[in-house]
Amino acid sequence: MNGPLDGVRVLDFSAVVSGPLAAQILADQGASVVKIEPPGIGDISRMLGHRVGTISAMYAACNRGKRSVVLDLQTPEGVEVALELAQQCDVVVQNWRPGVADRLGLGPDALHALNPRLVVASISGVGPDGPYADWRVYDQIVQALVGVASIQKRTADAEPDLIRTLICDKSAAMFAAQAITAALFARERGAGGQVIDLSLLDATLYWLWADVFTAHTFTGAKAVPGLSIPRSYRLQPTADGHVVYVAGSDREYHGLVRALDKPEWWDEPRFSDITIRQHADTLPVISKLVDAEFRTFATADILERLRQNQVPSAPVQSLDNALADAQVLHNAIVDEFDHPTAGPMRLPRPPVEFSQTAADFVIDIDALGASTDEVLLDHGISFERLRSLRAEGIVFG
Repeated sequence: MNGPLDGVRVLDFSAVVSGPLAAQILADQGASVVKIEPPGIGDISRMLGHRVGTISAMYAACNRGKRSVVLDLQTPEGVEVALELAQQCDVVVQNWRPGVADRLGLGPDALHALNPRLVVASISGVGPDGPYADWRVYDQIVQALVGVASIQKRTADAEPDLIRTLICDKSAAMFAAQAITAALFARERGAGGQVIDLSLLDATLYWLWADVFTAHTFTGAKAVPGLSIPRSYRLQPTADGHVVYVAGSDREYHGLVRALDKPEWWDEPRFSDITIRQHADTLPVISKLVDAEFRTFATADILERLRQNQVPSAPVQSLDNALADAQVLHNAIVDEFDHPTAGPMRLPRPPVEFSQTAADFVIDIDALGASTDEVLLDHGISFERLRSLRAEGIVFG
């Protein structure tokens, strides 16, 4: 099978992570994706981090299965070619700063004038307009704006910190991919093409709300304070490492005190009920006691005790150990293969499995502009025109 999106054609103008990952999710589900890159280095992510030639690890992780076309969109002729490609597509994805698409002549109005059935997905940092719309926005900026950095604290008096992964970019990518498929479904039911606007700011705030903004949901006086999920997270030192455990329910807490050989904690009135244990005055007390006990156990020993007593727990693993983990290996999520130019590689398979429309795991990763001729010829550009475009420096590859 070729996936649930077999036959859907996507034109991807985006760069780095938010847009490219959204388009790759579509490719993983069977869509045909053409990636438009600028002359020179192409998508800047090609040059970020570990790489072989013009293929970086980040680029490979967000652009598998796409065909790369190098096209100079700073020229009228390049824009004309892009519009011709869009005429034959179902989806356009871009994450330029607000206003850039319109200035180039590739905004939603220009695209829909040629192809009213297009689903146009525009991803921005904070939104298409507003007081910050002209900011240069990256993942870390959004983490700061929406409060993510403020809750990365082990203790109340610790300094704010950042999550060291692109959570805002990646959450926006997930929402964008879902919204695109929803728009395609709506189109099949007669809605026609439409524009999807999505910002990293909005996507991250929406994504965080269920667990992070519980104290900000009820605005009246009736709300009773309860468990704060961020405060309940525990990365616990042991005698020789670190573990994570969760003892939220009374049953799990009872298992914890058995594992630590501290049955008296169960009888202690301050600790005997979940609502009391999570109280702002009680939580630091019990946390200090638990911390002292954990530090007397080797990691393997305390994990065995926790599991025997049905307390959810796991070791804090390095990236190397995570890839060698027994469950990760069993799930076969990471695939190893030989790329024709980059050599031996490994990448994760798509995490979603479809029972009736399974898609092949596509490991093709184009070098910069590798598919320029193929794509343009496939879309009706003649050999003569292609030769002229190349001579004028409009297309490369």
